[in-house]
Order: sequence, then structure tokens, then C-alpha cells
Amino acid sequence: MYARSTTFRGDPAAIDAGIAYTRDKVLPAVRQMDGCVGLSMLVDRHTGRCIVTSAWDDVEAMRHSAEAIRAIRARAVESVRGAESETEVAEWEVGVVHRLREAPPDAACRVIRAKGPLGATDRIIDGFREHILPRIDDLAGFCSVSLFVNRETGRCAIAAVYESRQTMNRAKGQAQAIREEFTQHMGMHITDVADFDLALAHLRVPETV
Repeated sequence: MYARSTTFRGDPAAIDAGIAYTRDKVLPAVRQMDGCVGLSMLVDRHTGRCIVTSAWDDVEAMRHSAEAIRAIRARAVESVRGAESETEVAEWEVGVVHRLREAPPDAACRVIRAKGPLGATDRIIDGFREHILPRIDDLAGFCSVSLFVNRETGRCAIAAVYESRQTMNRAKGQAQAIREEFTQHMGMHITDVADFDLALAHLRVPETV
């Protein structure tokens, strides 16, 4: 399984319009593409930052969709009054997906971006399964977690979904301790941590554990 994430920033006042456009226009269009297995959208209503992620059966399907996605992406960014020139697109291999429960309507997501040593991707995936998964189910309001990796750059993205902002904040200290222990053990360094509302949850990637 593979995924493409598009990160962009718009006008906070236009976030609801962007969610509606992505739900009504982008999601149906992407679902019709060969090999697509869904889409999710994360939003920060205070900063206007958004992350739209599409998932694909294999790398060929993801790459074949690139041209068609480009025009769709431009209109999605425009819907929140964002700038296409400031949009970041990243491609990932889906390393780990674990779901304890489905995300409710008010779900929130903490996204951690990190970088590990080149050539260590398999060790990081195995370590995530061994050190993170047995402990994360006990966090307050935990719903699911995903690990995306890029073998060429060593970059990783972890997305942890919680029932609400309140439960996510309640689990923050414990989650941070688990995360720091894991990244130090793996020789990784964290480059960004950000919290979002889970606006659209249609990323139908099968659980890998």
C-alpha cells in the first residue's frame, strides 16, 4: 500500500468550504481512479493548515494518478484560498496501520514527522510494531495509528487518531514519552508535531497488524 499526502495552508475562514469541496468533488473523483482505496483530510482551523492524503493499492497506481491529481489538487487548494506554489506533496509507503476503533465525528489527529537513518526503514517499521503498538491502545481516547515511510529520504510520518481534541490532549504527556523513547532508540529525529481535526475519514487502508 502507498499514499500521497498534500499539505497546504489556506484562509482559516475558508476551511469549511475546503472540507465541503474535498468531500463533494475531490473524494468522488479520486475514488474513480484505478487502484485508489480512499482519502482523508486533516485541518487546523486556527492556522488554515490542511493535509489531504490519498491511498493506493501499489506504487504504479499512485504514480499513474499523478497527472490527473494535479488539476484536482490545484482546485482543492484554491477552495481554501491557498497558494499552489506553497503546497507540499509527499509520497509514502504504508508501513503500519493499526485500528482499535473507528474514529467518531469529532475525532482529532496528531501528526508527527521525523527522519531516520537511510537504509533503516525495515528496522523502524519492526520497531514501531514492537515498541509502539503494545502501549498505544491504553492511551486515552486512542482510535488508530499509521506509520508512513519513504525509503529514499528516510522521512517518516506518524498519524495518531483520537476520539476528540480533549482526549488527545489528555494523552499528550504519555504519548510524548512513548514517542521520544522510540525515536531515540531508532536514531530518528522529530522535525514537526502538529494537531488537526479529522475532517474526512475515508482512507480505507487495511490494518497491517
